Amino acid sequence: MDLDARVTLLRAAVDRQPIAAAVAAQILRATLALDFEQALVMESLAYSMLLASEGFKTWRSATPSRNRGDLADARVIMEQCAGTLCVRLTRPAARNAVDARMRDALVDAFEGALADPNGGPVVLSGEGLAFSAGGDLDEFGQADDPGRAHSIRVMQSPTRLARKLGVRLTVRLHGACIGAGIEMPAAAGRILAAPGTVFRLPEVSMGLIPGAGGTASIPRRIGRQRACYMAIAGQDVDVATALAWGLVDGWDTPG
Repeated sequence: MDLDARVTLLRAAVDRQPIAAAVAAQILRATLALDFEQALVMESLAYSMLLASEGFKTWRSATPSRNRGDLADARVIMEQCAGTLCVRLTRPAARNAVDARMRDALVDAFEGALADPNGGPVVLSGEGLAFSAGGDLDEFGQADDPGRAHSIRVMQSPTRLARKLGVRLTVRLHGACIGAGIEMPAAAGRILAAPGTVFRLPEVSMGLIPGAGGTASIPRRIGRQRACYMAIAGQDVDVATALAWGLVDGWDTPG
């Protein structure tokens, strides 16, 4: 895609969701001036505000929530693999969509790893055809107390803990890595991606901004300008481009 086509695409995206696009640009302009945890707080405050916006309400009314029927199923499995803590997302039928239960299970896994006195390596991967299709859309905007939801979002943040694990954490990506499916991995010390992996930040098209830590984690890998393009354009980024930008660190072969 040439420059003129990209500009046209961005203008169309801004016209569809002008408030969300403006907030995304403002947050991404400021995020690198803050420390990581402060950046997460600023993101969550902006995300909470946008949940009350007309842009999000319009998207939500056009996208009714569903009952996936998998409430009792495990979300994350942990096991020791030759001295490495292996953590797997186990919701393949929903393309490992991150709901509140998966978020909390990841927080438990990462907190356990951080408390491990041996400080061993941690590998995060996902079962099925995709690492993660992002946040579970059926839960978007369902909290009855925005202030409490903001507090939970900040405190129960896998992205915050992934950042603390740093070089100990390797994430193995494949298939679709959408929204939270790249926002959280971007905080890890090392990211490997299989051929055919695709990345996208779709939240602005919903009247929101990335809300799983992406405005803090992704600019620290690829810069705020590229992060802003990803967020507002909402277009797929292929793995070769992700490698060239530094969004991922190397190739992987799922196995």
